[in-house]
Amino acid sequence: MKAKTVDRELFESSPVINAIFRLAIPTVVGQIILVIYNMADTFFIGQTGSDAKITAATVCMPAFMFLSAISNLFGVGGSSVISRAMGSRNHTRVRQASAFACWGCFALTLVYALFTLLFSDLFINLLGGKAPEAHQFAKSYLLITVTIGGVFTAMSTLLAHLIRSEGRALQASIGIMLGGILNIALDPLFMFVLLKPGQEIIGAAVATTLSNVVSLIYFILVLRSNHSKSGLRFAPSRDMLERSVVRDVFNAGLPACLMTLMENISYAVLDNLMAAYGMACQAGLGVAKKINMLAHCIVRGMAQGVLPLIGYNYSSRNFKRMKQAVLYSGILSVSMALLCLVINVIFSTQLVSIFIRSEGSTALADGALFLRILCLGGPFSAWAYTVISFFQATGKGGRSFLLAILRKGVLDIPMMFILNHALQASGIVMATPITDVICSVVAMVLFISFLRTHSYKTEAVMAEIDSGRDVVTGA
Repeated sequence: MKAKTVDRELFESSPVINAIFRLAIPTVVGQIILVIYNMADTFFIGQTGSDAKITAATVCMPAFMFLSAISNLFGVGGSSVISRAMGSRNHTRVRQASAFACWGCFALTLVYALFTLLFSDLFINLLGGKAPEAHQFAKSYLLITVTIGGVFTAMSTLLAHLIRSEGRALQASIGIMLGGILNIALDPLFMFVLLKPGQEIIGAAVATTLSNVVSLIYFILVLRSNHSKSGLRFAPSRDMLERSVVRDVFNAGLPACLMTLMENISYAVLDNLMAAYGMACQAGLGVAKKINMLAHCIVRGMAQGVLPLIGYNYSSRNFKRMKQAVLYSGILSVSMALLCLVINVIFSTQLVSIFIRSEGSTALADGALFLRILCLGGPFSAWAYTVISFFQATGKGGRSFLLAILRKGVLDIPMMFILNHALQASGIVMATPITDVICSVVAMVLFISFLRTHSYKTEAVMAEIDSGRDVVTGA
């Protein structure tokens, strides 16, 4: 019972900035480790001096990240429902939402893994891996990381979301960090010691899968050790399929899923268009995206960490505290994104050269240019992501969905084709920061509109919570 009292204090009475740091900092650190281990794959693969191998890892990134889309669908959705249920003291709903999120994620991941097994060649070609040498490397990487290891990856990410929803951000982040650090340690072991030369892609894939297996085992042990203190339950039952539970999980989680999915589709289009300019351009772009991902994942960690705090206080009608959590976390996210922007612009060549060592290739110069372009959208993306997370936390599926598809898909993909004709390779990359600027403006308008519309009228807000409706969509 003591642990629950501490959590109530964290959500209800602890100074907002302290609560944000306690919830978000472990999550941010976990996300940074996650990016570092993703970079580690690229770093070690880059030591081979093969553009084909770097390209293979790049084109598989959207397929691998789709696992995050699945875990976000059930993890962000489940976390939103759980935190709001905690705020309204509805313990039955906590149990229902956690069980539905767990089994829903497991089932959908199995379907996706089977799809990648049956249609691997077509899938890789659609992702931009048509070059014969890169295609074979990509196929091996996809088989091990997604077809075989997909369930472990998706389920470990899901459990991190659910554990975090109860305020246990540190325990959730330790699991993420454990997997990341282990991956970094296993990469060189499998790539350069245990496997034969030429099998570096297979070694990187095996290291990634094993690290996620260990991460999942850790989360299972955490859940078992905290069973008496936690409201999370995972035994399948009819109750978990209650219509309102399924609806609310999807209402909050679908925009998060679609945002990740549209990111992957957007990256696939980007890679396909860039393929016309040669494998060196693709390799440079792949490295630039990995480096730029650091700022994005810091922001994502902040948003994920603060989501339970926002959802809890929205449901318990502490709207002043809810607003402070959004504004403070937004300021922190934008500030960190600005810092990353400055570093990426000043040290672009040095950062890219860490990963690309192939002599006689233009990949280094291309990567540095692409990094300078991509990072310009970071601060704008940080604010947009903050608002998206706010609408996810409060169950406003219509608004978060609109921002999600604007941020990736609706605006940037058409813009890639337009700028490709006008400015060629650099124009394709410019579509991303331009879209980030537009989306951040729309996010600001929607956020201000939400605050003005509600004016913190308790009756109106509670009526929405009870009905589960979104004032925009009616869903």
